[in-house]
Amino acid sequence: MSRDLSPSPYLSGPYAPVLEESNARDLPVVGELPGDLEGTFVRNGANPRLSPKGRYHWFDGDGMIHALQLEGGRASYRNRFVHTDGLAAELGAGSPLWTGILEPVDLSNPLGPFKNTANTDLVFHAGKLLALWWQSGVPYVVSLPDLETCGKELFGGAHKPGISAHPKVDPRTGEMMFMTFGMRAPFLSYGVIGKDGRLEHFVPIETVPGPRYQHDIAITEHFTILMDLPMYADPEMLKIGKSRVRFFRDQPARFGVIPRRGKGADVRWFEAEACYVYHTINAWEEGDEIVMIGCRIKDPLVGDPLNPREERPIPSIGLQRLEPHLHEWRMNLATGVVRERRLGDALVEFPRMDNRALGSRSRYSYSPRITHAPTLLFDGLVKHDHETGQETVYEYPRGWYGGEAVVCPRTGGQEEDDAYLTTFVVEGTTGETEAYVWSARDFGAPLARVKIPHRVPIGYHAWWIGAGELAPG
Repeated sequence: MSRDLSPSPYLSGPYAPVLEESNARDLPVVGELPGDLEGTFVRNGANPRLSPKGRYHWFDGDGMIHALQLEGGRASYRNRFVHTDGLAAELGAGSPLWTGILEPVDLSNPLGPFKNTANTDLVFHAGKLLALWWQSGVPYVVSLPDLETCGKELFGGAHKPGISAHPKVDPRTGEMMFMTFGMRAPFLSYGVIGKDGRLEHFVPIETVPGPRYQHDIAITEHFTILMDLPMYADPEMLKIGKSRVRFFRDQPARFGVIPRRGKGADVRWFEAEACYVYHTINAWEEGDEIVMIGCRIKDPLVGDPLNPREERPIPSIGLQRLEPHLHEWRMNLATGVVRERRLGDALVEFPRMDNRALGSRSRYSYSPRITHAPTLLFDGLVKHDHETGQETVYEYPRGWYGGEAVVCPRTGGQEEDDAYLTTFVVEGTTGETEAYVWSARDFGAPLARVKIPHRVPIGYHAWWIGAGELAPG
């Protein structure tokens, strides 16, 4: 059962929410699932349980996790809502208690001005699967394989500021680096959670001059890269109690390099051309330089009179204009100079790489390709070779749209592309859904297509938990 709740394109077609929570085993497979691919692919996304109150933005919906479990060449599927405190309160009231980000913030709401939906990302760390929220918030622990919500994660204490949507787990040390942000000073803070899941380091970053729309970070072996980007609420409007997002083209994009256990005063800021960055891919140290690769948007705001003339439709979500390209920044620690360049012509977002190489030099990334349409839709998957610059594109069948593709290491595999790729793919009109499995090394047609028993709405971010990563029992 699904429903269209409003004229918003992010509540209809392949985005329409599903209400049922289901289980299915021994799913039909077209092709053959690799015998050395065993584990669970999990993906989060916005899925409003109740009809939205006011105008709906794709970021507003309740979190729902979809899981594909692969074992012995067989596949099973399960989906569950993330049962947050906010969802419980609304179900108890029988109606929404918050509006979304397209409506004015209700500062008088006794439950708080914002609803932590835990709808954005998933990370597996210290033996726990955590559901995370894009605005920074306390994560929710989700059990495997049943996807039941087990409560909040405070990291061994009472870390109520929570963490951002995109922490980074160092595959060498097991540490997890994160930032958190807010509307009040300090507007940005940075922390490290140890491999045992306990908070070990948390410092304010006092050189960020005001509230910013933060989203991602990057790590290297010794450093973390933070961001201060020139798209934020107009300070003059905030003074009169109103909020209007502006893109300040006359201000640089700033990237802050901080030692892993550094203090706020240790941050060194590097200035680059004005832009916005939702997602990084990787960063590493190369001589005196820190190299960072991510998806850069030169013109990030709908309605900006300085935007280029659009020859073809550019997707938007509310005021967010989505024309991202793969980009490289090189920050020289000796000279302070930043060199940057665009790496490809395709519009790509939600990039992923092999997490086993995170923070060290990596060769490959895999990014969904954005089609030219008013609504965000991914019509293919791009494998990018960062050594040769070669791009290999797999285009979905016409009318089918995919999402973030996670790198799933082959059992016993060691090299970066000795792995598989997995994502959900949905037909835009009928809702028919499949999970694709590709070879990362011999990237082309999928090795297998798993038939999912009901539509999986287009969502956000995903994770792969190998069978050997789960504790027995």
